[in-house]
Amino acid sequence: MSAVIWHDIECGSYVEDLPLWRSLAASHGDPVLDVGAGTGRVTLDLAAGGYRVTALDRDPALLAALEQRLARKSEIVRPLCQTAVADAREFDLGDTRFPLVIVPMQTIQLLGGPDGRAAFLRCAHRHLTPGGILAAAISEVLELYEVIDGEPAPLPDVREYDGVVYSSQPVAVRADGEGFVLERRRETVGVSGERTVEGDLIRLDRLTVRGLEREAEAAGFARAGRDRVPATEDYSGSEVVILRRG
Repeated sequence: MSAVIWHDIECGSYVEDLPLWRSLAASHGDPVLDVGAGTGRVTLDLAAGGYRVTALDRDPALLAALEQRLARKSEIVRPLCQTAVADAREFDLGDTRFPLVIVPMQTIQLLGGPDGRAAFLRCAHRHLTPGGILAAAISEVLELYEVIDGEPAPLPDVREYDGVVYSSQPVAVRADGEGFVLERRRETVGVSGERTVEGDLIRLDRLTVRGLEREAEAAGFARAGRDRVPATEDYSGSEVVILRRG
């Protein structure tokens, strides 16, 4: 359950990219494959718009939370969503094909470098309809920083669940060889005042728009455009690479 809570706290409130995914679904149709779907931030939004969506994630706990949320939706929305527990680098959904595959929130930069991305691109290519579209959000550059005691720090994301207060505070973005490391401080305060503190690290591969386009071309894709999701006070902006299956 804690993985679901932290995922919701740190990712669930992000909405700036939703208009772009809606626009792509309107242009290219459904079903849509949402890669790295988590607890359904994008999947549920698209389903609310009437689109059929398959939510793919390697964490079964996150998809179980999505299914619980679906159970509370209307009879119109519930049948529009399916879930698939699988790693993005080796998924096989049988004969299912999609006119649109989306990869929000830098998920493609979590795949372990060029080999991991190449494996994902092969899977995505196999599951797209001829001429289908793959759209992936990346961050080419991240602003580096580190919180030092006594200096201003980013505000934490805070929520309460069943009397327990959860706080997640960004404390650093560091360059790390061929990538970036994002560090957060996770803290809980229980109903009786008991407190836990732990760190969480996420590593993003360094990746450019042109670099991803070259890798995709080697996997049988053609460039089909670019878009952008603007930055906010809490989230970095994203470049969205749009690719067409050859």
